[in-house]
Amino acid sequence: MIEMKKVLQFLKKELMLTLSVLAAAIALILTPPTPELLRNIDWRTLGTLLMMLCVLEGFKQENVLEPVVRLASRMRRMTTLTLFLVFGVFFTSMFVTNDVSLIIFVPLTILLFRSGQKERYILPVISMENIAAIRGSLLTPFGSPQNLFLYGQAEVSAGHFMLHMLPLCAMSALLLICFILFLYRRNPREEIQVEKTGDPRRADGRGRRIAYLALFALIIAVIVTRTSLWPYAVILVLAVIAAVDRALLLKVDYVLIVTFFCFFVFSSSITANAQIAGVLRQAVAGSEYWWAIGLSQIISNVPASIVLYPFSENFAGLIYGADTAGLCSLIGSLASVINYRIYVREYPGRGGQFVKVFTLVSWAFFLIVVIPGFLLSRWNFF
Repeated sequence: MIEMKKVLQFLKKELMLTLSVLAAAIALILTPPTPELLRNIDWRTLGTLLMMLCVLEGFKQENVLEPVVRLASRMRRMTTLTLFLVFGVFFTSMFVTNDVSLIIFVPLTILLFRSGQKERYILPVISMENIAAIRGSLLTPFGSPQNLFLYGQAEVSAGHFMLHMLPLCAMSALLLICFILFLYRRNPREEIQVEKTGDPRRADGRGRRIAYLALFALIIAVIVTRTSLWPYAVILVLAVIAAVDRALLLKVDYVLIVTFFCFFVFSSSITANAQIAGVLRQAVAGSEYWWAIGLSQIISNVPASIVLYPFSENFAGLIYGADTAGLCSLIGSLASVINYRIYVREYPGRGGQFVKVFTLVSWAFFLIVVIPGFLLSRWNFF
C-alpha cells in the first residue's frame, strides 16, 4: 500500500511522464507494435539528449558558470542588473538549454533581489527570464529539446537553421529590452546594494570541469555534423563521466528521456495507422503554426513537436509555433514549469501570484510576437 502511494505521488509529480506513458499505451492498443515501430523511433535524438543531460548535470555540480554568478553580484543599478540577468539567461540558453539557464539564473535573481530589498521586482524579472530562456534558446539546434529533435529531422546545416531562427531571436531581444526599460520607467537609475555571492568552485574539481567542457564540445560537434558515429559518442560520454564522477549518473533527469521515448512510440504508432494519420495530416497541414501553439498548451511543446512532425508540411510553421507556445501558459514549455517550481520552493503558497504575473508578462509578449511569427512561418525553411 505504501509503495503504491509512492508510485501515485511520483506519477502526480511527473504529469508529463504520466501523460506520455498513457499516450504510448493507447497508441499501441490502436496500432499493435511491430519491429518497424522500433526502427522508426529517433534513437539519435534520444542518445544526444542523454549526452546533453549528463554533461549539463556536470556543469551544475561543478559550478562551471560560477564566474557569471559572481559578476552579477557586482552590479549596482537595477536596470543594469536586470539586463545582465535576463540576457544571461537569453544567451546561455542557446548553449546549455533553456531549463538549465533558468536553474542557474532564477535562484540567483531571487537571492540578489532579496538581499538588496528589491523583492517586489522578483516576479516580473523571473517572468522575463522565462521569456528569455524560451526565445533565446530557439536560435540554436541544441538550445531546447524540441529544436534538437526538429533539427535532426530537417537535414539542413546548423548555419542555415540559425539563419531562419535569427529574426525571431533578434526581435525577441529588442522586445525584452523594451520590457525591462518599461519596468524601471519611474526610476531608471534605481540602485541596489548586495553582497558578493556565489558558491566557490572546489579546487579538486578542475579536472572534472575540463572533462565536462570537452565533452560538451564533442556533443555540439556530433549535433552539427550529424555524424553516423553518434552511438560511439554516447558510449564515450558515459564512460568518461563514469570515470570522473560515477555518482553524477544517478542525478541525471532520466524522466525526460523516458518521456521522449514514450512520445516517440506514440508518434510512430499513430503514423503507422493509416486512418488516423490521414485525418491528422489533413487537419495539421497548412496550420502547423497554430497547431503547435494549441497542442503545446495540452502536452507541452516538446511532445507536441514529436507528435505533429509526421503530419506537417510547413517545417517553419511547426518550429516557430513550438518555440512560441511557451509564452501562453506554464504547460506550454517544460522550462516554465521549472521556473514555477523554483519560485514556489522559495515562496510556498504564492504559486497563484506567480501564475498571475507570469501570465500577464508572457501574454503581453506573446500578443506582440505571435503575428510576426506567423508571417515569418511562410518563409520556406528548405
